[in-house]
Amino acid sequence: MSDASAASGPDRAAAPGLRPHDDHPDPAAAARGAVDTAAIRVVMQSTDKPRVAVIGAGSWGTTFAKVLAEGGASTVLWARRPEVAREITETKRNSEYLPGINLPRTLTASTSLASVLDGAEQVYVSVPSQTLRSNLAAIRELLPAGVPVVSLMKGVEKGTGLRMSEVLLEGLGIDQDRIAVASGPNLALEIARRQPTAAVVSSSSADTASAVAAVATNPYFRSFINTDVIGTEFGGVLKNLIAVAIGIVDGVGYGENTKASIITRGLAEMTDFAVSLGAQPSTLSGLAGLGDLIATCQSPLSRNNTAGRLLGQGYRFDEVVRQMNQTAEGLASVAPILELAAANGVDMPIVGQVAEVLAGRLDPRNIAPHLTETDEPQGE
Repeated sequence: MSDASAASGPDRAAAPGLRPHDDHPDPAAAARGAVDTAAIRVVMQSTDKPRVAVIGAGSWGTTFAKVLAEGGASTVLWARRPEVAREITETKRNSEYLPGINLPRTLTASTSLASVLDGAEQVYVSVPSQTLRSNLAAIRELLPAGVPVVSLMKGVEKGTGLRMSEVLLEGLGIDQDRIAVASGPNLALEIARRQPTAAVVSSSSADTASAVAAVATNPYFRSFINTDVIGTEFGGVLKNLIAVAIGIVDGVGYGENTKASIITRGLAEMTDFAVSLGAQPSTLSGLAGLGDLIATCQSPLSRNNTAGRLLGQGYRFDEVVRQMNQTAEGLASVAPILELAAANGVDMPIVGQVAEVLAGRLDPRNIAPHLTETDEPQGE
């Protein structure tokens, strides 16, 4: 898709600042840079997009369902808890995960996986990475034939080191060309507020990536495409680990020089690792790599940044886990990523130091000075 297509026709945003369900200007929304509700309404009423299912009603699953619905798709969410499904359907809120956000009137939710998947033309999956495999048996029995399945998750499976698309492939037993992943600088609450951003949809099939991207696009959310699934997924996984490191030094009280050094060297670690497993280096310089890294490292909305900040303030790993209301995928991904790095001969000193902090073997104040594993001068 060309850049010009996002700047013309009904997708072009008018003046920002309308409330979600009326036509009266909202100065607070305008100050946040929210896209005009009138533009969303035009898209929802004038487009012919498919029925889609989103599995998982946490902050990201609900936000992405909102993106899809406001792009014109008929969207239904699967929620594990009845009270969450009821609130989404009846009051158009998910107050636990997206406080203060009004959801589209057309968005509904159910605890019945069968009803959610019935007639779905695309299926998006957003559950914690370490519980994905246990959810797939039920999904496999109900999955409509031939539909694309899109991973919204950013993690690797403990024990196997598999990316989420690989777990989907094994657990669903479908053709690889039907699987796609979506990633990018996508902080859920900002997107739920309709602050403009972009993502990349990746699949081994360019046709699948294009079909998904066409649905996962609206006036404030733009999807690009590529076929580098490995790079796209590892970008989303690895940036979480670097964000934990940034949170740690932030919690300690170090400044912008320290954080800039870690982000820059962290991107080099991310690229070396991903390329060693077959990724294209350019992907790590794109939305799924550098873009996501910047957003996750600098925002207090990032769960991984928050977890790191608590570690830097002296909380133990188990205390951090108890304080977090939602899953910080970076914490669960450190060990399997380091195992994969060792197996492929890739040095990841920053990620290694994060592991040491998590284990309580390294003082958080000592994470920044050790950006390499040797004192010998090295090329950048």
